[in-house]
Amino acid sequence: MPVPTLGNPQNTIEILKKYNFSFQKKYGQNFLIDTHVLDKIIAAAHITKDDFVIEVGPGIGTMTQYLAAAAGKVAAVEIDGSLIPILEDTLSAYDNVHIINQDILKLDIRKLVEEENGGRPVKVVANLPYYITTPIIMGLFESHVPLESVTVMVQKEVADRMQVGPGTKDYGALSLAVQYYADPYIVANVPPNCFMPRPKVGSAVIRLTVHKEPPVHVEDEKLLFAIIRASFNQRRKTLANGLKNAAGLNLPKEVIEESIAELGKGAGIRGETLTLEEFAQLCNSICHKK
Repeated sequence: MPVPTLGNPQNTIEILKKYNFSFQKKYGQNFLIDTHVLDKIIAAAHITKDDFVIEVGPGIGTMTQYLAAAAGKVAAVEIDGSLIPILEDTLSAYDNVHIINQDILKLDIRKLVEEENGGRPVKVVANLPYYITTPIIMGLFESHVPLESVTVMVQKEVADRMQVGPGTKDYGALSLAVQYYADPYIVANVPPNCFMPRPKVGSAVIRLTVHKEPPVHVEDEKLLFAIIRASFNQRRKTLANGLKNAAGLNLPKEVIEESIAELGKGAGIRGETLTLEEFAQLCNSICHKK
């Protein structure tokens, strides 16, 4: 397997010049130009020759080369058609990479995993565009694709939000959703100078190790997340008011009040103080009373 040649600024600049590539703001493109960070990502994702890896947003193929050298097979999903000829060039030495020119949010990932990996769990690795981080991660979890782990580069504050608990300002619907599906662990903080062009904010690599079974039992997963979203939509309101005013919930006032009372926390509690376990308890109480 050839040694990765991208990952340092000089080689990246040469490729971009060769193809006269211009960065697309709408795709949030920031290419990694630090070999130490790339090595850290591969190590954190525990990639081995037994793995089928899906990479979201390979760009010019920098991380893809590292993944191809470490994994059994890689599917690189790139939305920007102008990058496909570049990827075909930079990945030409690797015979275990499948380039897919598609929007990851529209791709049938379950079908891909079935065809390429016999339905066995896969690892996802990505340097995600910041504006679309949450939809991509939640899309992967909610579609119940067989996943082992998701190791992603995200905005630092988003990584912080994914792993915090109740009572902190960063705690919210994303924290709870991620922790319902996975165990989050921040691997490394990555400064702006590790990218081209430089983003305005710091980044972090976070590994989400997917739970074999969710840590809490709920009778209605959709209702759980509807309750969580409603609880954080209006942070200043009490939990009871947040749930009563939520457009999509349509729950009777007495069901909400009785279910909250069963938590034993008092009527004035706010959603941001509840743990995942307490949200699950609330959801199940509401299910029984509906």
